[in-house]
Amino acid sequence: MATRRQEKVARIVREAVSDAISNHLNDPRIEGLVSVTRVEVAADLRSAGVYISIFGKDQANQDRTFTAITHARSRIQSLMAYKLESKFCPVLRFYKDEKFKKALETLRLIDQESSKRKGDTLDREMFEC
Repeated sequence: MATRRQEKVARIVREAVSDAISNHLNDPRIEGLVSVTRVEVAADLRSAGVYISIFGKDQANQDRTFTAITHARSRIQSLMAYKLESKFCPVLRFYKDEKFKKALETLRLIDQESSKRKGDTLDREMFEC
């Protein structure tokens, strides 16, 4: 369970990384919508796992955007250091967060199945008349 200090640092890291990606990186490889979904800070506050969700045209653009963000890790970390009032600045590790995409895919499949079942019900009612 995360301590209050870990949660506070995670919130600040999330805000700082999100701001850095959207406002301070001028890399043309970064395309689409980039969202920092969650941050997990280690107990010693020296490392942080940053989970990023990327929505773009296709998988190749998403991979290119993720690569650009990981290459800008030191720049993002230095921008974050200004906002974080701590003795140590956590070392960032970036991960792709696929949970949101999986949730959207699941909802799409549910809607598809639901519409198919409604169609079957309508067909049965037409034949019963």
